Amino acid sequence: MRHVISVLVENKPGVLARIATLFSARGFNIDSLAVGETEDPEISRMTIAVGGDYSVLEQITKQLNKLVDIIKVSDFTDIQYVERGLALIKINATKTNRAEIIQLASIFRTRIIDMASDSLILEVTGDKDKIEAFIKLVSVYGIKEMCRTGEVALSRGELK
Repeated sequence: MRHVISVLVENKPGVLARIATLFSARGFNIDSLAVGETEDPEISRMTIAVGGDYSVLEQITKQLNKLVDIIKVSDFTDIQYVERGLALIKINATKTNRAEIIQLASIFRTRIIDMASDSLILEVTGDKDKIEAFIKLVSVYGIKEMCRTGEVALSRGELK
């Protein structure tokens, strides 16, 4: 099962390294990681997606709460939340298939951010399933390069 954890941390050097070390030392794989400053420049939010059952999640949460620079750990598993990721995809685009790729981009509400004579760079945002569905569809044209962010997430309404 996939779990999304939101971790508020003090915005200090070395915090990310300590958290990554915590995961690797216990044999947990991070599926997705995104870190950024919050509305308070002294606090960063880490959105971490991990696989495993509830006992794995409980162990991760307990270990995170022991770290000094952690302010708050929130498990989004059983609450409603909004999640988004971003992918930049450079696709082979010829005169014969360019219109078809642009039509697919429109259906998925992606943005064309660069055009060259032999390629297009598209920006797709959405949840993990949407991004993966788009990648699968455009892969038939040939993906030259791709870069993806980790997912970011916020709980809906009040976080308890």
